Amino acid sequence: MKGQAVGATINQVRLRIIQGDITQQDTDAIVNAANSSLMGGGGVDGVIHRAGGPAILEECKQIVARQGRLATGKAVMTSGGNLKARYVIHTVGPIWHGGSRGEEELLASAYRESLKLAAENHLGSISFPSISTGAYGYPLDKASRVAIRAVSHFLREKGTCLREVVLVLFEAHAFKAYTEALNEIIKVNNGKV
Repeated sequence: MKGQAVGATINQVRLRIIQGDITQQDTDAIVNAANSSLMGGGGVDGVIHRAGGPAILEECKQIVARQGRLATGKAVMTSGGNLKARYVIHTVGPIWHGGSRGEEELLASAYRESLKLAAENHLGSISFPSISTGAYGYPLDKASRVAIRAVSHFLREKGTCLREVVLVLFEAHAFKAYTEALNEIIKVNNGKV
């Protein structure tokens, strides 16, 4: 059911998990689970490029011309084009190979680097999709735990201008996995995220 939401507060920053459409978020930035070419593609990447219009692709082409393909776990920022969000932060999550090729650290890095870019640009809010869980095959139960840990650790450790971080899950089973991951971390930490 769309409209579901759960949340917690970490170091005065609101962390929310909602079921919805990433392209409809009006946070300062939305995160794109991009491929390393930054040229759009399937899944969330294609949806964001289509909704945002050609300005995003043009800026991505300029970034690639300047620095080459985007490495896994890194992030870059473009305007939001036609989206409600002013910016799109593009990050490349890892392809799942069974967990033995540093996937967890690379996925955590994708979240951290996106948050770092938002903070460096003095953004107040950011929305994330579930990175790497579509075509890249990262198991949802594992990815949700990595995401919640990476976001909560960043917010606890860093002073930031961020006021809100939103994890936007399109499907009910993804919303459930992220909610369970948040509740698990709260339980382990005696009521704190």
